[in-house]
Amino acid sequence: MGLTYKKAGVDIKEGERLVELISPMAKKTGRKEVLKGIGLFGALFSLDTEKYKEPVLVSGTDGVGTKLKIAFLTGRHGTVGIDLVAMCVNDILTSGAEPLFFLDYFATGRLDAIKAARVISGIVKGCRQAGCALTGGETAELPDFYKEGEYDLAGFAVGVVEKSGIIDGSDIKPGDALIGLASSGLHSNGYSLARKALLEEGGLSLSARPRELAGRSVATELLTPTKIYVKAYRALHGKLAVKGMAHITGGGIPGNLNRILPGNIDAVVEEGSWTVPPVFGLIQSSGGVPDAEMKKTFNMGIGFVVVTAQNDAQKALSVLKKAGYDSFIIGKTARGSGRVRYK
Repeated sequence: MGLTYKKAGVDIKEGERLVELISPMAKKTGRKEVLKGIGLFGALFSLDTEKYKEPVLVSGTDGVGTKLKIAFLTGRHGTVGIDLVAMCVNDILTSGAEPLFFLDYFATGRLDAIKAARVISGIVKGCRQAGCALTGGETAELPDFYKEGEYDLAGFAVGVVEKSGIIDGSDIKPGDALIGLASSGLHSNGYSLARKALLEEGGLSLSARPRELAGRSVATELLTPTKIYVKAYRALHGKLAVKGMAHITGGGIPGNLNRILPGNIDAVVEEGSWTVPPVFGLIQSSGGVPDAEMKKTFNMGIGFVVVTAQNDAQKALSVLKKAGYDSFIIGKTARGSGRVRYK
């Protein structure tokens, strides 16, 4: 028998098996606007033009980064899909967009349908949390391209916002309040530094349970899924004016909050105004990481920032608490040059 695609490293039947496994899961994320299920060459989504008079589409794409290394080392693949969805939908949310649908890209050297289905089960959970439909994706089997047992993930989200309701930070004025929404931990940024500090410099194993983590293992802490903030904005929308929103990812608060500031406004962040999760202190002490490096690499416990008028700040905290989100007043805006300052 001659050379076949399977002998070359690509198993088409395993790909078909994966589609059979994930199709019922994807249906759980369905929205009425989705016209056809997974299987076509392109996903069909009918935009509700009664709900939106001047709809503006908002799109975003991202990945999970080297957090995947922890999944590979532990064999725990069920939550990184939540991270993938979160990284995309939290980005488009900052414009006030309602997430509509999501597409994923899963690439690996040799397809294991069961493992891939576990990953996609996380994507389904993330889509359900965000209220968007998983309308399709791409599974690529690339022999000799990835190490045995490893894979990569990328995601793409599309949302919609009324043109008159776009949130872009242009209404931010001096004296506005910065509302910081608590993160669930590292989210999906800074893992190259975290792994170096904890596992190499600190000599910790993934199964270790250092006292700083109060009984949780290093692996469990590092695999905690990224928080999705869609329901937080939904809770605030219509109850008070949201002037700006920032998703705190790579670059930390200084590298993300500045992106929504007008050129003549600074964000003055008050240190000690929120509870920093202990994992960040553990990373810093294990690796001897300077304060400035921590702030520009990690979210330090704040995964999302909402800017409101000062007289709406307490109401925002109350609304967010009822919606299930811990939040803090972490500072205010002031005249300046469009940068983030700490005090």
